[in-house]
Amino acid sequence: MAASVREVYQSLRDIVNKDQRGFITPSEFNSLAAVAQMSIFNKMFSEMTKIESLRRRNIDSARDKSRLKQIKEDLSLFSKTATIIKQNGVYAKPADLAKIISISTLGQQLLGQTTSIPIDVIYDEEKLHYVLQSNLSAPKETSPIAFLSDSIAVYPSQINKISLRYYKQPEGISPTTGQRTASLPKFGFTVANATELYDPLTSVDFELPEHYTQEIVIEMASMIGVNLRDSSVYQYGATESQKIAAK
Repeated sequence: MAASVREVYQSLRDIVNKDQRGFITPSEFNSLAAVAQMSIFNKMFSEMTKIESLRRRNIDSARDKSRLKQIKEDLSLFSKTATIIKQNGVYAKPADLAKIISISTLGQQLLGQTTSIPIDVIYDEEKLHYVLQSNLSAPKETSPIAFLSDSIAVYPSQINKISLRYYKQPEGISPTTGQRTASLPKFGFTVANATELYDPLTSVDFELPEHYTQEIVIEMASMIGVNLRDSSVYQYGATESQKIAAK
């Protein structure tokens, strides 16, 4: 299940009230929700890199292996594959691209095997220049390379289609259908007796899994100057939200 925008909003609202920081409005919440989700998403990659480094040094390998597995499973929710056709000599990056996993030629499936060829990725323009000028390492159709900038350039130029595996940017989940949507997290509401009431029809849940709810609350709280490293403060907000949800 996805992290509920209702639970996050109610927890954050109650925590801000307990901390005597005033009151967070739905508009203020909605302006921070997508930023907080993206921040946590990026931290997942940083944590994964750190854990892999520890594992290579045999430090806390058993515990880190479990956490690494969890992060990879969570990130797999954002994995996509796209076929891109070259236009004006380059390949346009998908609009929802966050991080590239791999690039390959399109290829075909023959007798259960693929004819696609992995494409090495180069990020440094100076290195690209060296490779293109080299007689030994110049790209060929059997050993192509890609250069990443604001678009994707693939060498040699005879390649016209590529398959791109990547992590997409996190977006939202419909609370009513559970389906993905291109809309960003949003606390939708109606007003009755001067009270803002949660409206699932106009709300969008976070795309991050449910077990990231606490991290989202902590991240959003830090954006408005509330330190939630004291778990008892978070627990207060979560308890109050559960009471409201049960009504």
